[in-house]
Amino acid sequence: MHDYLMSVILGIIEGLTEFLPVSSTAHLRIAEALLQISLKDGYWKMYTIVIQIGAILCLPVYFRQRIAQLISSFRRRVQEQHHVITHPLSLVLIAFVVTAIPAFLLTKLIGKNLENLYVIGTSLLVGGVVMWLVDAVNAKSESRGEQAADRGRIQTWRMDSMSIGQAVWIGACQILSAVFPGTSRSMSTIAAGQVAGMSRAAALEFSFFLSIPTMTVAVGYELLKSLLGKGENPIGVSQINAHEWAVIAVGLVVSFLVAYASVAWFMSWVRKRGFVPFAVYRIILGIAVLIWASRIAG
Repeated sequence: MHDYLMSVILGIIEGLTEFLPVSSTAHLRIAEALLQISLKDGYWKMYTIVIQIGAILCLPVYFRQRIAQLISSFRRRVQEQHHVITHPLSLVLIAFVVTAIPAFLLTKLIGKNLENLYVIGTSLLVGGVVMWLVDAVNAKSESRGEQAADRGRIQTWRMDSMSIGQAVWIGACQILSAVFPGTSRSMSTIAAGQVAGMSRAAALEFSFFLSIPTMTVAVGYELLKSLLGKGENPIGVSQINAHEWAVIAVGLVVSFLVAYASVAWFMSWVRKRGFVPFAVYRIILGIAVLIWASRIAG
């Protein structure tokens, strides 16, 4: 297959799946296996890291007005000498730190699991069941709405009303997505938020904001190691030619455009319909991956 076409396909997969609760890592690994791309090829390993940057960049662009609003309210709290620790931006930082330290310490384990189809398939399957159950339990409260006298399980309808405990809990659950590829970073954070009494919309918004520092640091760290010729299967800058840079650029642009569209669609979908269709898809895909893995092994 032509490199540019392959780049477009991988860019679409990355953009579509990065922020949906279906695991972009799992989909990229499956696509790479089907396209016969070796994970031991330093260039293509770096490529899959770089195209994530396109998806990351779509978030500050899409949420630019919301980000400006949060920065403004944070400044007001500082000027008025109010507590800033419970501000949404502070809670995003707290959740990020809770995730980052254990994830860094478990780097070697994470690397091994990335190539394990059994881990990916099981994570997809188990994550789908968890997401279905959590969303089903909260469905009645969601249907009542924020103004209902009896709100049921949901006590936090907006990200601005979150507590430190909820942020710590979500950050801790996000570690699972790092250690077990296929879990999905967005699935783990959204489901964790719902378990902690947050509405779908609040959990989803916090998940998006938390992904900005989490993905930026994770992708930046892996990319730097690869370009400096360090880590597993590295590739230095000097080894990449003009054609390969162009292939990377295509994937980067495609992943940005597709990710932007998927975020806009996902925000609208979730408020009306919930996460069950994504849970069903995860379960079906997880079973398929496990069957595929067993046939390869056999």
